[in-house]
Amino acid sequence: MQTDLNYYETFIQIAPDCPVKSGIVPAAKAGKKTVPVLEYAFISSQPYGYTQEELLFAVHVERSTISASEVAARHGELWTEFFSKAHACLRASSLAKRYGWGIHFDKDGKVAAYPVESTEYQHFAADSNLQQLVAMRNKRA
Repeated sequence: MQTDLNYYETFIQIAPDCPVKSGIVPAAKAGKKTVPVLEYAFISSQPYGYTQEELLFAVHVERSTISASEVAARHGELWTEFFSKAHACLRASSLAKRYGWGIHFDKDGKVAAYPVESTEYQHFAADSNLQQLVAMRNKRA
């Protein structure tokens, strides 16, 4: 039985040692789409379209050599296999650690990202009805 790894009505603020003061769109490195590039692409193309689990799985599939037809045919099996191992939550995402994006989860666990300088970020960060979390630091204190 799989444990629910999603957050609900939660806001992840940027890391205390985030090096930027405004949200930066992650860029590919050496022509390859990195995890933060893919996370940003999925979240920005479909705000509140993915749960944390769905996002982690989508990034995994995109970075792997699994074909779309194989994913369609074996989705449940691939999902179970992927989540049979531990995975870092979005508190460890570079979006919130290095690129200046706060991550909001709605009541259904669906995720959207907001740049730290935005009024939406400030609203979510001040909302006492949301569970407030802080992204993991980049370096030990």
